[in-house]
Amino acid sequence: MSRLASSAPAPWPRSPPLTPFSLHSSTLAVDEEDVAASPANVREVLVDDEPAVALVVREPLALEPAAVLMLPGAWLSPRYSQARRRRTKSASSIPSPAAAAGSIRRGSGRGSQFLELVDAMALPSPAVWRLEDAVIARLRACATFRDVLGAHGHAVRLCLSESSYVATQIVHLCNAHGRAATHAARVFAQVPAPNLHLHNAMIKAYAQNHLYRDAVGVYVGMLRRLPLPWSGGCSFSGGDRFTYPFLLKACGGMANVELGGQVHAHVVRSGCEAHAIVQNSLIEMYTRCGDLPLARKVFDRMPEKDVVSWNTLISAHARLGQMRKARMLFDTMPDKTVVSWTALVSGYTAVGDFAGAVDVFRLMQMEGIEPDDVSIVAVLPACAQLGALELGRWIYAYCNKHGMLRKTYICNALMEMYAKCGCIDQALQLFHGMPEKDVISWSTAIGGLAAHGRAHEAVRLFELMDRDGGVKPNGVTFVGLLSACSHAGLLDEGQCYFDRMKDSYGIEPGVEHYGCLVDLLGRSGQVQRALDTVRGMPVPADAKIWGSLLSACRSHGNVEIAVVAAEQLVKLEPGDVGNLVMLANVYAAAGRWDDVLSIRKAIRSKSTRKTPGCSMIEVDNMVREFIAGKDLGPELGGFAALLDILASQLADDEEFGDLDYWVDGSMFAGD
Repeated sequence: MSRLASSAPAPWPRSPPLTPFSLHSSTLAVDEEDVAASPANVREVLVDDEPAVALVVREPLALEPAAVLMLPGAWLSPRYSQARRRRTKSASSIPSPAAAAGSIRRGSGRGSQFLELVDAMALPSPAVWRLEDAVIARLRACATFRDVLGAHGHAVRLCLSESSYVATQIVHLCNAHGRAATHAARVFAQVPAPNLHLHNAMIKAYAQNHLYRDAVGVYVGMLRRLPLPWSGGCSFSGGDRFTYPFLLKACGGMANVELGGQVHAHVVRSGCEAHAIVQNSLIEMYTRCGDLPLARKVFDRMPEKDVVSWNTLISAHARLGQMRKARMLFDTMPDKTVVSWTALVSGYTAVGDFAGAVDVFRLMQMEGIEPDDVSIVAVLPACAQLGALELGRWIYAYCNKHGMLRKTYICNALMEMYAKCGCIDQALQLFHGMPEKDVISWSTAIGGLAAHGRAHEAVRLFELMDRDGGVKPNGVTFVGLLSACSHAGLLDEGQCYFDRMKDSYGIEPGVEHYGCLVDLLGRSGQVQRALDTVRGMPVPADAKIWGSLLSACRSHGNVEIAVVAAEQLVKLEPGDVGNLVMLANVYAAAGRWDDVLSIRKAIRSKSTRKTPGCSMIEVDNMVREFIAGKDLGPELGGFAALLDILASQLADDEEFGDLDYWVDGSMFAGD
């Protein structure tokens, strides 16, 4: 805009009152120095039947003739955000035109003259309210973050960047587009006196984006403004029922129970403890911090417990593996939802009680509760571990009927179930029919093929994944690939893939990858090279790696390395007598019977027992478990004679089958 050359402002003559008129938002985009340096009339006007003051700006500004700038222009003043929509004041509080003109004449500079008139007006005009509403409407229509930036720029041009009302909406949109740490923080910093709603929006944005320390920092900054404008003069007001849920989420995310306790005290002081959403947030915070006694105390003190309260506490016990307490709470819960059932199923699956997970899922079906995608993903691993194929097929039909097969994670869980239940063809059919495949999909298919001995197909599938380039493999993918090479005896290919992990994909080999490589070398007869690989590992070898090496020594008759592996296994698993049994078999194969007798004495001296083997089979939609050495019971007694016949035939065909039986028999002889 053009400026006047004169250094002193020209007098501002008064004029008669104007008749009511309508405002245009474009007339408000005026620089304050331009207004202060320009000859203009201060007039009393009516807007929505309410008295107000207006500056009628004249030439030489580059505006239309008689353009109107409404005052108070308090959108430039920090007091504006506190006074917005405070319509209860009387009209007499608005300065007269003479007083407004006099405040301009008393100013010492161009900008100060304008701001004095601005600060003299504590009540924002209805025109500014309409401008804000127009900006908010434009913000709510934004579909992309680029649209948000455009609307924000429009608000800045209208001098509304310091409005808490507008800034709150911008922060919400930045949070929705994942820009809480960048653009939302800058918007918040531009407001000199943010109100409670803006503080709440910023705390929510930080907490939902896992920026927990920043969320707490916003709350601390709010408390430093005590007494707060919305506290009514009280020494402490703090937040409201919209502040504390996300602030408590931040405390739980940091697992800081001391900080959470302080916030709990603020909740009580601010009078928000009676709200159910705040009480549920307190329970969730204490459970995230691992303090279940305090969470239970909050729960017990609630006058009315809703579904969220019960589900939060049940999920906490299940997450910590306390399934008995979780089940007791579940059984006393008055109104169970699918979330309650899912929490119980997930808990049983997490602690390895797969039969319990399946039983709860079937009980949920009997109660008429339809499972959702979360409960299905929770029960499918239990079906895979138990071999409950019939239930798995029912779940597949249910997902197909309800359109859940479009979700990648559902298909991944079904693929794993089919693969572990022995139905690799159904798993592959599901894999090829998926609309979108992620790295878990590829890894599950490759690992399933490897487990079923179809190693060459697994390698071809990996090469297809590599050529496609849409999804990059991860560590789990290479575990399945190296396992396939191990089962097929593809030594050179396996070594090549192991080297490509770090060179081509930047994946550091872990214990699982080294275990696959050691198993591959051991199956190929290169036992010494396998031992060198174990000793050269950057991380200590676990019991599985040493057990794989010991098994290779037994297959290839390497007694010296077998002793080394057995010694390491005894250190890592002192209670597992199966390692000593395998070493005894190695000694027996080499004809070292004195060493066999010493192993037998060691087993007796330790009074150890070999972990009995077990197997499961699904018959008539029921999973039956068989444990070695345990009575089958009267209903399955007919299987005992058949199993004895099969065992005797296997013992005749096995070269050292009687040796295993002899060692096992010596263990149980003293019982």
